[in-house]
Amino acid sequence: MAQEDKNTQQENQTSASSTTDDKTEDIDYLREQLAEANSRADSYLVNWQRAQADFVNFRRRAEQDKEESTKFSNAMLILNILPVLDDMERALLNVPREIAGLTWMEGVHLIYRKLQMVVENAGLAEIRSIGEKFDPNLHEAIMYGEGEEGVVVSEVQKGYRLYDRVIRPALVVVGQGKSKQEDLT
Repeated sequence: MAQEDKNTQQENQTSASSTTDDKTEDIDYLREQLAEANSRADSYLVNWQRAQADFVNFRRRAEQDKEESTKFSNAMLILNILPVLDDMERALLNVPREIAGLTWMEGVHLIYRKLQMVVENAGLAEIRSIGEKFDPNLHEAIMYGEGEEGVVVSEVQKGYRLYDRVIRPALVVVGQGKSKQEDLT
């Protein structure tokens, strides 16, 4: 009987130690599972934050594109009106003196100014050229002339911007420095 009690005690101790080992293994397994779950949760959080930032950027770009589209939707119409403005300006500069003071000519001047105001209100602005440093982004040089080197000395055709974009560069004559006669003396 004492032998049986000893065997039973050994079995209980073996059983208790195996139960403790099983519990330790279970705890380790659960810790690993928890670490993996936390890792996945962090990964999901980072991906969600990235997707949210991408969506905010997309929305901002879409709004910018819409504003730009609205802003420049009349660009082709304005480009087609520019030759009319040029022709009217040339005609008004060359009016004979005999008819310059007539009331209907004053009416034509008013119509020209109204047309200018309409396109200016649509965002059109004239590019200043004469006396300015030549800028290939704003000017198109068609020839060289006498004058200060690299400075626009005359304008053949006006240039225009629509908001911040050049829609027609100014056709200009650029100074090339001293004339040949000045070099000889």
